[in-house]
Amino acid sequence: MKKVLVVDDEPAIITLLTYNLQQHGFETLVANDGETALQLGLKHQLDCILLDLMLPGIDGLSVLKKLQQTNIDVPVIIITAKSQEIDRIVGLELGADDYISKPFSPREVIARINAVLRRNSKKHMETAENTQPLITGGLTVDLDRHLVFVNDQLVHLTPKEFELLVYFVKNKTQVLSREQLLRHVWDTADVLDSRMVDIQVSHLRDKLRKYAPEQQWIKTVRGFGYQFGLESE
Repeated sequence: MKKVLVVDDEPAIITLLTYNLQQHGFETLVANDGETALQLGLKHQLDCILLDLMLPGIDGLSVLKKLQQTNIDVPVIIITAKSQEIDRIVGLELGADDYISKPFSPREVIARINAVLRRNSKKHMETAENTQPLITGGLTVDLDRHLVFVNDQLVHLTPKEFELLVYFVKNKTQVLSREQLLRHVWDTADVLDSRMVDIQVSHLRDKLRKYAPEQQWIKTVRGFGYQFGLESE
């Protein structure tokens, strides 16, 4: 049984989410503040975390950051109000896998959780099947250890940035549309989420450029999407 941690300070939302998750066969844990969320996140083997950003004490972004620092490999879906666009963007930058805006339907939440669980399972299966490093130019992607090096320097990426980079490298020189990236990296075809692709690509590009400023690793192909690869490839 998959275990989901539900973090929100509104009792009505906690009740709504836990009831629907349990009806769909999930085991649930509950936290109504950031400190409890951290304790449960570190103590239990979780399959997914639903994380509200507006929490008493430690806010959701701080919880997410602390969990990422511990290298816990658990998908996180942040819950935001529509007015919290900046916080949502920061959450994605910190490594959240997806977001849901309030108000939401229970059906949407279940669909989003199942999507991130499929992605996480697929990622682990692909890693187990092929652990040979991906090497192109001065870039090395270590699939086994989830590490990235540019010119022998370690690049710190969020889990989602790493997953995005792997897909780019495996499909280098191909022009990839936002829809393709959404489908293969986020496991969704919702074009409304295309902004999420642009945010993650932008931050991945900036991090690579920091260690290889002379290289244009990821190009924007106007009207189509993105292309990964060096001029000589």
